[in-house]
Amino acid sequence: MAWLPTLFVSHGAPTLAIDDGPAHQFLKTCGKSLGKPKAVLMLSAHFEAPTATVTGSASPGTIHDFWGFPDALYTLSYPAPGDPALAQRVSHLLSAAGIETHIDAKRGLDHGAWIPLSLMFPDADVPVVQLSIDARKGAAYHLRLGEVLRPLRDEGVLVIGSGGATHNLSHAIRAPQDEPIVEWASTFRVWLADTVGNDRRDNLASYRDIAPDAIRNHPTDEHFFPLLCAIGATTPDEPRRQIHASDTYGALAMDAYMFGTSLVDLE
Repeated sequence: MAWLPTLFVSHGAPTLAIDDGPAHQFLKTCGKSLGKPKAVLMLSAHFEAPTATVTGSASPGTIHDFWGFPDALYTLSYPAPGDPALAQRVSHLLSAAGIETHIDAKRGLDHGAWIPLSLMFPDADVPVVQLSIDARKGAAYHLRLGEVLRPLRDEGVLVIGSGGATHNLSHAIRAPQDEPIVEWASTFRVWLADTVGNDRRDNLASYRDIAPDAIRNHPTDEHFFPLLCAIGATTPDEPRRQIHASDTYGALAMDAYMFGTSLVDLE
């Protein structure tokens, strides 16, 4: 099995699933270009737990963990199978690294997972397992999570972090969908692209102190840390590049990144 790259995708608003915009089309193209992995391990901003928790259901449900959106979104489901054996494998890797872990056999897929995956793999025929994050544990913990998951890339598992390149909801909820991105979000995304592209992991880990308008772009950390997980699953000598850049609601950069030894051509 090929040594797979890892991904970070920005999932934005739940309407990404039904709005035919640039990020929507990108995710469709991305899935086709990647082909069909053996399974996906997803680290989403919307699954936080104090203990590293792995979804172990063979048939995870679709969680509609959002409110006030069009009725059509609540009728959507993503019936991808789970992978209990992969859940056990992830749990073993975490335990061997000294990270306390738990398998949840009942939890389904949150919208940070199923919405981008429904565009990437619309046939819902790729097994999906989620691993929780915990923003309270800080940046180093999430880089470490990625490091621990690195062997999965040699086992046909596509590791994806799903969050947001920027995530200021207080601005986004007041802005029209097509409002141009504000300067402070644009400046942050430029810093992020440069820092990721040059693999400055220490700077990423300290982003709240050194990135321009970091706290304004990420009032909380949970949408940033899945990026660190995706990076942590690669070695510093592997290539990395931004594979998508668009924006919505004035402050949500929908940028995506790919990391790994064999970057897929998405042009």
